[in-house]
Amino acid sequence: MEFWNEAVTVKSWDLLLKLRQLPIRFVLIGGWAAYLWARLHKSKDIDIVVSGFDDLEYLKKNYDLRKNEHLKKYEIIVDEIDVDIYVPHFSRLSLPAEEIIAQAVKVENIEAVRPEALLVLKQGAELDRRDSVKGKKDRIDIMALIIKVDMDWGLYFRLLEKHNLSNYFPRLKEIIAEFKDIKYLDLNPREFKLKKAQVLDKLRKAK
Repeated sequence: MEFWNEAVTVKSWDLLLKLRQLPIRFVLIGGWAAYLWARLHKSKDIDIVVSGFDDLEYLKKNYDLRKNEHLKKYEIIVDEIDVDIYVPHFSRLSLPAEEIIAQAVKVENIEAVRPEALLVLKQGAELDRRDSVKGKKDRIDIMALIIKVDMDWGLYFRLLEKHNLSNYFPRLKEIIAEFKDIKYLDLNPREFKLKKAQVLDKLRKAK
């Protein structure tokens, strides 16, 4: 079961593939990065971190690039698809843009942030909008990552410690304990119970 409308996600994916062909370097975060790792839910928006001023200048020259001072990001809209662009020394995410770039790897020929750093970013988004529809999608992406991906929990905890995010782990345990939307994880109740127990055991050992 997909969370967003398929017509929108197909259009968004096609745009992401076009952006990949541009002469810029970007690191994919957000829902599409979660999809690349967990292979469950596609996204309707595109979230990227660009590595430098030249990349931003290219986007400014070729798209209607707008600066969002309030949310500390840049934005473009292409064919009704929102692209949020985060940059070093300006954007405020739960991890600095520089850390996100350092935690990037190639997934299906797209540079995406590692799942452990993505989990931290997803938690930051969930804390900001937990009572909204997007907050629900954040929790689904969080559960998809921790259940479908072989996470390096040591790296996750090192990122929390390095960036003073000690409140994220208690919130993660709450999300795991309270999660009920298992239809979005492609699991039956028994499979979900077993997977959840395995994740909690790994977390105890890593902590």
